[in-house]
Amino acid sequence: MMRQICLVAVLSMSLATPALTETAPKEVQFHEGKVEASLSGQPGDPANGIKVMTTAALGNCVACHTIAALPEVQFPGDIAPPLDGVADRWSEAELRGIVANAKMTFDGSFMPAFYKTEGFIRPGGGYSGKAPDGDLPPILTGQQIEDVVAYLLTLKE
Repeated sequence: MMRQICLVAVLSMSLATPALTETAPKEVQFHEGKVEASLSGQPGDPANGIKVMTTAALGNCVACHTIAALPEVQFPGDIAPPLDGVADRWSEAELRGIVANAKMTFDGSFMPAFYKTEGFIRPGGGYSGKAPDGDLPPILTGQQIEDVVAYLLTLKE
């Protein structure tokens, strides 16, 4: 009997709590480059943010930016501003906007839009030389953006 009551309580709680879903890239609301709302509805994980920023198949932020807090990164880039102290220069909403699509803050930026699916000059698909049909997937998920932002918020002077 107690087990049935617990099961009913758990089911009731799960039905009462709305499922969290990522904001689709097309639905992201930019206000002067800022994105106030979390893209995933979940807090970011700074440790996973480091992984995203240092993994070539993911964000690979260190290909362009230096980060003194990550001295083990081999061949860090120096063509973009250093990220040291970035949390003192930008708010969480500003950082989220810059990582999602830097062009919304810095017109003409060469930083890729990590959370965008449309409006690209179409690349060839799978070595075929033919542009793929439909929208491209974003480079990073909404949660990965939140993870990167969580890590960037730790970078204070």
